[in-house]
Amino acid sequence: MARIPTTEFKERIERLQDAMARQKLDAVMVYGDEYRKENLRYVSNFWPIFERGACFIPLKGEPILAGAPEGEQYAREMSVWTDVRNVKEFACVSVPEEVDYPLARFSSFAEILGEALGGGFRLGLVGQWDIPAPIMERVKAAAPGVEIVDASSIVNDMRLIKTPAEIACLREAGRQACEGYAKLMDYSVPGNTEAAAAGAGQGAALVAGAEAINFCIYGSGPRTSTIIGRSAERVLQDGDMIMAALAVQYQGYVATAAFPFVIGKATDEQRRFLTVLLEAADAQIDYLKDGITSGEMVRAVKAVYKKHGMEQYDVYPPMHGIGLAEAESPYPDEKSTYPFRTGMCVNSDVSLFGHPAGSNRIEEGFIIGRDGPESITPLIRDLVARRVGVA
Repeated sequence: MARIPTTEFKERIERLQDAMARQKLDAVMVYGDEYRKENLRYVSNFWPIFERGACFIPLKGEPILAGAPEGEQYAREMSVWTDVRNVKEFACVSVPEEVDYPLARFSSFAEILGEALGGGFRLGLVGQWDIPAPIMERVKAAAPGVEIVDASSIVNDMRLIKTPAEIACLREAGRQACEGYAKLMDYSVPGNTEAAAAGAGQGAALVAGAEAINFCIYGSGPRTSTIIGRSAERVLQDGDMIMAALAVQYQGYVATAAFPFVIGKATDEQRRFLTVLLEAADAQIDYLKDGITSGEMVRAVKAVYKKHGMEQYDVYPPMHGIGLAEAESPYPDEKSTYPFRTGMCVNSDVSLFGHPAGSNRIEEGFIIGRDGPESITPLIRDLVARRVGVA
């Protein structure tokens, strides 16, 4: 079974501590919750439910994981670290009342920060855009005289190139996403609702082993224009174009599958539109290799749109990175000058929105290699290669 071994988490902490020493940080606090989980899971493997959490990493030694009492046993089961504490500020986030936990033992931010800092006065924070302001104020109050600086770049840089274990997890997520998307396509028939087709796809991915569905986008007919809309109760009809995407999570790692198709026979206008998307997806492939400037790939995709007079429907860049987030670095635009590197994992997002024939996208996952990309969503690659729906 693909998973991240404990030894790799220990190596991550050692690398992070080396970076801390270079940046003269005495400790780092990595924040996370149910929705902004990526960094916390990267350093601890913990993914909170309902509650919040943080991993406090000293300059030397093992981290302290802080959560809340309802999820304490779950945290001990999931986390690779054994020092697990409860903090009142991290308790149930969905109610305004302070919930009483008479059997819980609590630590304070002051205690944990004191231990992690070890008498130092520079605290790095990973997750400054995620942590709620009231909790941030409690952290500041618990550490008077301590300088708090943004340390997100340390973890962002570490996450950019994936290890073999991370790639194995992404491959498995991609397999599950393909299982789900195939079922979604099977259920996209006249008489079914959007919700039924989307639900079938999500269910199949979960049965295939997914730990979560990050999202399922689904729009039919005129609803393709929603770009990132959820499924509705609209009944599918013959001739509807379908715009759908399924993002599947396994061991924290996320792969997305999306392929545009028409129920029944496509019109000439729909086929012309889909042909452009397929051509752009194929043009992109040639640039997904080590050393190629990322902006060149974006310009190649845009050139296809321009050739067909569709550049006005191009609403955002055609690719982003994947990993513990569905969208993370690299996220190039046409001006990007950095190169793709072996071990980067990316997701295409070749899309056109607002066209009279409809709006749609192609999403498939790739591992950047020295000689070219490896697809982690082979169903989508196969559908693109066979020109399904337009040939």
